[in-house]
Amino acid sequence: MADATTTAPLFEITEAHLDTGLRGFPVGTCRTSAVSPTLGVTYVGYTLEDLQDLPAEDVIFLLLNKKLPTPEEAEALKADMAKRSEIDPRVYDVLRSLPKEGHPMEWLITGLSVLGMTGKSPENDYKEDCLNLIARISTLVAAIFRIREGWGDPIPPRHDLPFHENFAHMIGVEGGSDVLAELLRLFYILHMDHGGGNLSTFVGKSVASGKADMYSSIASAMAALYGPRHGRANQECLAFVKSIGTSDPEAAEAKVREILAGGGLVYGFGHAVLRQEDPRAKIQYTFGQEHFPDNELVKTALTLREVVPAILKENPKISNPYPNVDAVSGSLMTAAGLTNPDYYTLLFGWSRVAGIACQIVDERNFPGKKDGLAIYRPKYLAKDQPEQKR
Repeated sequence: MADATTTAPLFEITEAHLDTGLRGFPVGTCRTSAVSPTLGVTYVGYTLEDLQDLPAEDVIFLLLNKKLPTPEEAEALKADMAKRSEIDPRVYDVLRSLPKEGHPMEWLITGLSVLGMTGKSPENDYKEDCLNLIARISTLVAAIFRIREGWGDPIPPRHDLPFHENFAHMIGVEGGSDVLAELLRLFYILHMDHGGGNLSTFVGKSVASGKADMYSSIASAMAALYGPRHGRANQECLAFVKSIGTSDPEAAEAKVREILAGGGLVYGFGHAVLRQEDPRAKIQYTFGQEHFPDNELVKTALTLREVVPAILKENPKISNPYPNVDAVSGSLMTAAGLTNPDYYTLLFGWSRVAGIACQIVDERNFPGKKDGLAIYRPKYLAKDQPEQKR
């Protein structure tokens, strides 16, 4: 492959590449993360196994600064995030006016727009708005939980708590597991970023390339994430685990084969890039084994981890039969007390905001480019249209 700084073509584009969703097309560079067929997702060169036990603030610092913080830098960022976490009360007023029938992601998209109207920097400073948005997204998402579910007024952020504990505090789930905050920390880190080419990240960066502000750009990214082909996969995976209904290996295998024979789909397995079990899934399975060993839903997900790959390997067309990040996340959230799957995509968005926002900062403040990288403008070829007439 040619070096990115040269003008040599990376590959020849043919007509067969058209109308394929830009899949596999190199269109830029990404400084925050990468996806490897063998390592899975890495953040600035660190595997998720390297980062899984760190505070969320440390990983935010990594994506922003391309290095892990010193103890002093970590404390400074924690204090800064806490100060930035308050949001304008008018955001809550708008949330209270929204129809309960709206999906939580529709609430998030609306909330982000209002958050921008009431709190964006007047200079359209992408880094400043990135820091503010990462700090405030927990406050916004927790308010969506409480207002939409009728749990009561939003709970103000506590500046003395770490990022993930503050988020769990603001949600205020009654009867939630004592490890809910720890699960949210892990979920946040595992879902923060995923290279530069996934739909939500690409859309957010494209909108920002037109010099739209950070809040509008992220709202557009969340609209992309909302679709069932992207962020809502975790909801479908949980429904699949529930449909199996047993942690007995033989019974689970029979149920999976029955689903496939009837033309149904198996959710939570396979990945466009990976060719082995997703490390994010592996980390979550370990968490489930440690904290929810007797939960039937988690036990079913663990059984499917063993049963499904062997079945899928029987189909030579399947290149990756292994679990992905969504295979067990919904089961873990349910076991921890967040039992409404409509909110799982919202939690995905809560975490992915950090990675997308940091990538937008990198592109809008690109070294040597006064106005950042060029506006996104891919070429489309005219087809099945009458010839132009003078």
